[in-house]
Amino acid sequence: MKKVIVIGGGVVGCALARQLSRYEADILVLEGGEDVASGASKANSGIVHAGFDAKPGTMKALTNVEGAKMYEAFCREVDAPYVRSGAMVLAFDEKQRAVLEKLLRQGEENGVEEQRIIEREEILRLEPNVNPDVVCALLEPTSGLTSPYELTCALADHAAVNGAQFQMETMVEKVVPENGGFRVVTNKGDYLCDILVNCAGVNSAALHNQLSESKMTIIPRKGEYYLLDHQAEPFFQRTMFQCPSKMGKGVLVSPTAHGNTLLGPSAEDVDDSMDLGTNADILAKVRDAARLTWPGMTLRTVITTFAGIRAHGTNDDFVIGAVEGVPGAYETVGIESPGLSAAPSIAKRLGEQIVREQGLNEKSEWKPAPRREKPFYAMTLEERADVVRKNPEYGALVCRCEQVTEAEIRAAIRRPVGARTIDGVKCRTRAGMGRCQGGFCSPRVLEILAEELHLDPTEVTKCGGESHVLVSTIAQALQKGGNHNAQ
Repeated sequence: MKKVIVIGGGVVGCALARQLSRYEADILVLEGGEDVASGASKANSGIVHAGFDAKPGTMKALTNVEGAKMYEAFCREVDAPYVRSGAMVLAFDEKQRAVLEKLLRQGEENGVEEQRIIEREEILRLEPNVNPDVVCALLEPTSGLTSPYELTCALADHAAVNGAQFQMETMVEKVVPENGGFRVVTNKGDYLCDILVNCAGVNSAALHNQLSESKMTIIPRKGEYYLLDHQAEPFFQRTMFQCPSKMGKGVLVSPTAHGNTLLGPSAEDVDDSMDLGTNADILAKVRDAARLTWPGMTLRTVITTFAGIRAHGTNDDFVIGAVEGVPGAYETVGIESPGLSAAPSIAKRLGEQIVREQGLNEKSEWKPAPRREKPFYAMTLEERADVVRKNPEYGALVCRCEQVTEAEIRAAIRRPVGARTIDGVKCRTRAGMGRCQGGFCSPRVLEILAEELHLDPTEVTKCGGESHVLVSTIAQALQKGGNHNAQ
């Protein structure tokens, strides 16, 4: 029996759990994946949108602009990456200039600050790699970048040090009002709670429909990306958009918070919300579309391709608040882009509503977020020498591509909501995110996970479930072979 159950461990669910952890209420987060940020919060562009694209008067527009203004402090509080990089929306003819002028007015109505339309000469001075055929652009200085999975993990840690519990690989199958509260039926048994919060992403409408007579529909929308290796000097300083379409903000060329370059996403409505495969034909369209922005683009430095699923609501707006006619039930439904940007605002707004309506009392102490050592790759030589003296495990480089040490991997596993898989280590430390994509470091990461979690190496998985990396150890294989020969 819990006071509050939050369904979904994405960025919104973890931000809300953190917000509610300020109050006297035992909180349980149920996540169907193997880790927090295992859905849309892991596979997106990592952009904190300024808020010019959302339709004025919508919940999307309100929470996007509010959230974007909160982001720098929000990330600083939980020790997550944030870069105020800026963005441009490019126009390649005078018809598109009219689109930019409409976006400018829309942004002004939404409360976006500092934006303006700039001409070709200034564009090329700011971003010399852009297509010289550009006519004008909408400059958005308040746009930013974060690492969505690192942010989600940090939010979960902060919630956990303040008492919130997290249970992974727990898929919610049904929610039932019962005795003034709720029974949550999962693949791992039933849970009871007084307050239920649905932050289930692509599954959020299905859970809503179990509680409410007013039905909702989510269409899974897949986006595919190229990720390029980071360079000493990024190709672009800002996120470079093309004029948007009815399917979204279009194919972008963008730096990431860690200096890589991202191309994408595509936008394809799919039936299977678990289909994260990539398609050569779709990726070719992404490549060709990106060349309009960046004619000099080369794919020689591509290190991986990936796909994410966005929860597109047919009403084309966020649904945030109480479930009508179901006391104690709350929800966030249809949180697609700009959901990452809006997450701080969504958590604050919905958290305050729950506290007010449910009479939760504030704790006398709310512990600050746990701090982590500066990443080894970002340290000076003097800082590296000092940290190795204090902890020799910093002297053992496990991931050469991203310069991640054994000490950092062990720390990631020991965090309040720590890594339990190879991908979990990857999301918290970047080990395996470089040009070899884990080809060099994965065996050692597996060994460290087995040591820290007291597992047989064959029990360690890449991403939970049955994704075991090893079938058996050499000793086990030899033993099996010996027994077979004896027979």
